[in-house]
Amino acid sequence: MSRPRDHASASGLLPRMEARPLKDGGFSYRYHPMGGKPVSLGRDKAQALQKVLDMNGRASDHGTVGRLWRLYEASPDFKRLADTTKAQYRDNWEELKKLFDKAIASAVKPPHIARYLRTERAAAPIVANREVAVLSNLFNLAVELGEIERNPCKEVRRNPEEARDRLVEKKEFEPFVAWALQQGPSAVVLTSMAQFAALAGNRRAEFLRLHWPQVDEEVIRLQRAKQRGKKSKRELVGISNALKEVLDRMRAIEGYSPMGAVFRAPRTGNPYSESGFKAMWARLMAKALKKEIVKERFTFHDLRGHYTTYFKLQFGELPELHADPKTTAGVYERSREVRRLAL
Repeated sequence: MSRPRDHASASGLLPRMEARPLKDGGFSYRYHPMGGKPVSLGRDKAQALQKVLDMNGRASDHGTVGRLWRLYEASPDFKRLADTTKAQYRDNWEELKKLFDKAIASAVKPPHIARYLRTERAAAPIVANREVAVLSNLFNLAVELGEIERNPCKEVRRNPEEARDRLVEKKEFEPFVAWALQQGPSAVVLTSMAQFAALAGNRRAEFLRLHWPQVDEEVIRLQRAKQRGKKSKRELVGISNALKEVLDRMRAIEGYSPMGAVFRAPRTGNPYSESGFKAMWARLMAKALKKEIVKERFTFHDLRGHYTTYFKLQFGELPELHADPKTTAGVYERSREVRRLAL
């Protein structure tokens, strides 16, 4: 009498593969070629899958996580993402592929994901969460393609996160601006962008490629990031005296064109690329720390928090920055004091 087939152990195998339970636990794998005798594949599932792929002359990346990334990158879901999100996902994949590029998707289990989060990326736990979110998208695609039955990322808890609470106070930001404006043409542009973020509260992605036709004497017209379709909003940012000073400084830089970019790289006259901006800003911040102009590093995200906090102090309410007001209150409002009236 033939042994009953173990369907659970066969999950994720390629056609004509067989998983054979062993008395001491685990499985051994075999392949049944057409018209030939079964071929032993050993006890390692990932190696067994690769051996079958090699025997059949299949593409070397068939069944791998790397192939899933290439399919995902070409998918409509990926193409609908904002350009900045696409760039971030590609950066995440550059780190992920060091371990997962050639891994057989069906052989990746929750313990592998947990090890990546807790051990392999222990030095960058929050970034690891973002990377595993991208990896989860790939496994969702594998489920849809019928290559696996369950997404292993969904069975592993992420590293704990706390909302960033760095408040860039005026008493430290203003001396930084005064110093940075003396550090050369590129620093003038970067510092002006930092002032724009602190005065207008916009994400860098919303004004990195701002052009002069979007600016008139009273308002700046911007497209809110992270929103698509019917939910998309334009923002009309009123020009204060402080913001006008920043814009006038940008007009005074050599190469000004009324149709050109507001924040342009001195050498090329074009807007900074995301990677170029990050490199220049990192160097400027490192220099400021070394010179003790600032005591603690801050980001453009922190400057969005600066705007929100001081806006509330000045006007008594939070600005409309986000589709969900709770996000503005919970993420960007960073007051150290609460004021209220007594009875």
